[in-house]
Amino acid sequence: MTLPLIGITLDSEPAGGWSKMPWYALRQNYCGAVAAAGGLPVALPHEPEKAGDYLDRIDGLLITGGAFDVDPAMFGASSKHATVKTKDRRTEFEYAIVKGALERDMPILGICGGEQLLAVALGGTLIQHIPDEVPGCLPHEQPNPRTEPGHIVDVVPGTLLHRINGERARMDVNSAHHQAVKSVGPGTIVSAKAPDGVIEAIEAPGKRFCLGVEWHPEYSIDPGDDAIFRAFVAACRQ
Repeated sequence: MTLPLIGITLDSEPAGGWSKMPWYALRQNYCGAVAAAGGLPVALPHEPEKAGDYLDRIDGLLITGGAFDVDPAMFGASSKHATVKTKDRRTEFEYAIVKGALERDMPILGICGGEQLLAVALGGTLIQHIPDEVPGCLPHEQPNPRTEPGHIVDVVPGTLLHRINGERARMDVNSAHHQAVKSVGPGTIVSAKAPDGVIEAIEAPGKRFCLGVEWHPEYSIDPGDDAIFRAFVAACRQ
């Protein structure tokens, strides 16, 4: 059986630190989770004008997270919170390739910041800084290691995520974000929330496979995490 080719977006950093030149970065567990689920992972450099060429070759798209934010202007915000940090070239590429994947009905999985980018591409909006907009919120930037659960999420019955999760109503998830989806666009639904009401997962039921989760399932903390990758890769084979 030919392994489906899964494009995974890279993070980027300016010169300094690891390299004297600008560099890309990708945690190994993103690739490992795709490979374990039966996919063939391949990294996608930030070339917005080549988004269509990448899409001609891959079978599925994984949008990763990172320590940065979507520019609030992209979802109609008139101001930018002081905590917002953008990576414009990365976002330009990811937005272009997500829009192209949506047009082709290619399977998409968005993780953490990737879920937020997916939400915006689908016409949604974002909370720019959870502590300022959600009274009594959980610590969504959890103080304990990312390899451990930070909180639970309640999964909405009847959703794709619910089916993937074996119709379990809850999942234990890690948490590493200060932003979240505020509202979803047309054709998009919420499929999980944290106990404080923060949206933790979205999906587009009219698409072949279009799922965004705010946590990092590549850490394989909950049984549903591995199931997410298996379902995503399976959709990429169809």
